[in-house]
Amino acid sequence: MPVIANTTIISNFAAIGWIELLRTLWNILYIPEQVYDEIQAGLLLGYDFYADIHSLIYPFSENGWLYLTSLHSSDEFRLFGELTATLHSGEAACLSIAAHRQWTFLSDDKAARRAGASLNIPVSGTLGVLLALVRRGQLALTEADTMLMSMVQTGYFSPVFSLREILSR
Repeated sequence: MPVIANTTIISNFAAIGWIELLRTLWNILYIPEQVYDEIQAGLLLGYDFYADIHSLIYPFSENGWLYLTSLHSSDEFRLFGELTATLHSGEAACLSIAAHRQWTFLSDDKAARRAGASLNIPVSGTLGVLLALVRRGQLALTEADTMLMSMVQTGYFSPVFSLREILSR
């Protein structure tokens, strides 16, 4: 199933220098134009971890694995318009595309995740991505926890201090 990501997921992994880990789970990860615009705004605000992101985005880079996509159908535009009443445009675009194309949505934004659940969209976030990497043997639990703590130090709000807390539930 294709996956579309909001800015929060891209930012969390880029901020600690591990954005390529997303590629290990998905050879292609989609971002809508609105998320691209948010990334560009972040660059202007001094978020230097976005500095080389163009080399990861297709069609800017032939080898890019972050695929730029856009709203296509009138139904996607309609839902996007409804969602922008309560969500940022990047989240609204991701949700509209995911809903109409039956894709998975990645975000840490609470309101966007709630909206995704109400639209019956599969939703995951940073913790889910880290857990998937651990479960697939691509990261040791201690490595994932170290990355989580690094993300927290760069501003990510995590409801847990260790992924072990989730695994033990």
